[in-house]
Amino acid sequence: MLVKKTSKNQITLPKDIVKRFPGVDYFEVVAEGERITLVPLRKSRGAEVRARLAELGIAEADIEEAVAWARRK
Repeated sequence: MLVKKTSKNQITLPKDIVKRFPGVDYFEVVAEGERITLVPLRKSRGAEVRARLAELGIAEADIEEAVAWARRK
């Protein structure tokens, strides 16, 4: 597929490509010789876990206490 760089150094990804990566907003750009590669970056699951813990009212201290309890012999 052909894309054109604008005067502001921007390109628009073709719809057919975007459809293959639902939910992806960020891409890592890698220059390899004469080639530019875009690597889709998926949202970190860590952010999802932190959000769920916040919903449940679980604080960092609670987690530390649980880990200490689990490590007791």
